[in-house]
Amino acid sequence: MRLFLQEQRPLMIVYIAQLLVITLIYRLDGYRNLMVSLYAGIISLLLLLGYLAFRFIANRSFYKRLEQPLPGESLTGESSGESSHTPLAEALHQLLKTQFRHYTTDLHNYKHKIEGHLQFINQWAHQMKTPISVIHLILQDDDDPRFAAIGDELDRLKKGLDLVLYTARLDTFEHDFHVENLPLQRIVRNVTSEQKRLFIRRRIYPSIQIDSVLTVATDEKWLSFVLTQLLTNAVRYTLKEQGTLFFNGYTRENQVVLEIRDEGIGIPQSDLPRVFDPYFTGENGRRFQESTGMGLFLVKQICDKLGHAFEIESKVDEGTTVRIIFADSSGHIAQ
Repeated sequence: MRLFLQEQRPLMIVYIAQLLVITLIYRLDGYRNLMVSLYAGIISLLLLLGYLAFRFIANRSFYKRLEQPLPGESLTGESSGESSHTPLAEALHQLLKTQFRHYTTDLHNYKHKIEGHLQFINQWAHQMKTPISVIHLILQDDDDPRFAAIGDELDRLKKGLDLVLYTARLDTFEHDFHVENLPLQRIVRNVTSEQKRLFIRRRIYPSIQIDSVLTVATDEKWLSFVLTQLLTNAVRYTLKEQGTLFFNGYTRENQVVLEIRDEGIGIPQSDLPRVFDPYFTGENGRRFQESTGMGLFLVKQICDKLGHAFEIESKVDEGTTVRIIFADSSGHIAQ
């Protein structure tokens, strides 16, 4: 009703002005019978109200859709089962149907292109992993120090390919994960074992203090990727030699917590609120050119999708502590 009155407001203003002008002309011409003028005005007003009532009833469903669209209903109104048959409503209805058809077609084409692009990225990354594995096997047969440096660069290349793969798979996460109860200590040891070349190169020792009875409900592949990203960041930003990377597992308020603490350079307090933003590298990223700004973004996204809470604390020149808080059997997460 409000939208209808707003649309008809100019008509009512023009009508009242016209009625006053005609009445004034008759009075200036000498016709001064007030009752007759009032009677004519009332009849004219009733005719206007009748016209407005007809217009409102004829376009009621049209105005209702414009003013209070139903959730999930298209602008064409086809799902409501109601339609107005006035020329304006029908013309707008046909226009919206045409525009909606163009929109859905463009959306489908765009989605098809994105899916094709992601498929290409996945295939390309998998194809690149094969020669990397072959080169690793070749390098293991020789003790040349130069081959050790090549192996380190291959490790970095493999991590970059994994970053591409998991970023591409994030949108289809629901089709690519399997949650099961797993021993937390085994997952952490497997990840640290896979990164032993990185620990040796940077002369950093992983200290794992996790009870073997601690189990968590998670997806091993995705959690391993998360731990690899956290581990790589911690080692990258630890400058002192003979440093230690601490992995502690414990329970807190009936929740299993995995805490990873490094002895690195830390994160400035001004950067902490933005570390989960994509492509944000911050002050440390400008000092270390290897930073992509995607590591912690992916970590937070994956933890959210797995139902794990994530905390981070840091002090400059003292190190960074991150915690992954796993949901209990009822699905609740400690805050």
